[in-house]
Amino acid sequence: MNHVKTIFLMVILTGILLLLGNLIAGEEGMVIAFIIALAMNFFSYWFSDKIAIAMTHSKPLDESQAPMVYKALRELTENANMPMPKLYLMPTDQPNAFAAGRNPKNSIISVTKGLVDILEYDEIKGVLAHELAHIRNRDILISTLAAVMAGALMFIARIGMYGAIFGGGRRRKNGGIFSLLARLVAIILAPLAAMIVRLAISRTREYGADATGAQLAHNGEGLANALEKMERYAKQQPLQINEAASHMFIVNPLSAKGMSSLFSTHPPLEERIKRLRSQHWH
Repeated sequence: MNHVKTIFLMVILTGILLLLGNLIAGEEGMVIAFIIALAMNFFSYWFSDKIAIAMTHSKPLDESQAPMVYKALRELTENANMPMPKLYLMPTDQPNAFAAGRNPKNSIISVTKGLVDILEYDEIKGVLAHELAHIRNRDILISTLAAVMAGALMFIARIGMYGAIFGGGRRRKNGGIFSLLARLVAIILAPLAAMIVRLAISRTREYGADATGAQLAHNGEGLANALEKMERYAKQQPLQINEAASHMFIVNPLSAKGMSSLFSTHPPLEERIKRLRSQHWH
């Protein structure tokens, strides 16, 4: 089913890119947008893990740096009969994590330095189980694809903005005021479209990953406790990352940024914790 979702998402996002490219720079802009869309679709499918690693500045995590993380992940993957994802580390003090890759055999999990330093073993295990659930449910490719496409939409908006300031003379002469208005509307709509793309990655997938993760860990309390700690730190200091990638994380890494909570790609932490603690996991 997620293969169908992925193809559908690729088609929709390609259409949005073409439309915005046409509004910003006419036929030339549409051709450029089409080339960008093809490249983005290709690279985000085959190299989604590498793209996520680059966007978050993650580095390979050696077992000596985080023995508890490796121990928990081995236990979880052996019990779930899953291949063990490669582990990466983000050099930031905010405890957080994300998974990426196109399938279980080609997947990675990246944890932050804060997660390694702050969380207890059961909490780390709960977080890793949540990320393994995303991998098992095969929705990590969709998340990475959405992050890449949202970034592409923002890129096109910037091209349009700079073109309007420095370039668009020929466009204005050929199209007059309506052409200029179309360009301005597209420049305004592109960031909005990027936000909608991220919101379109259904919040319910987090509830699903919480439930599956609690089953994999045979315990929902570790993940619930981890979410409480992670939310506190996220509110104190947001991550310095591309906002287009924020929906990939287990906890919204931009929680401290006022307006971002109104358009959060994550369901309320209070509800997630309540659901985890209201169930008995075996």
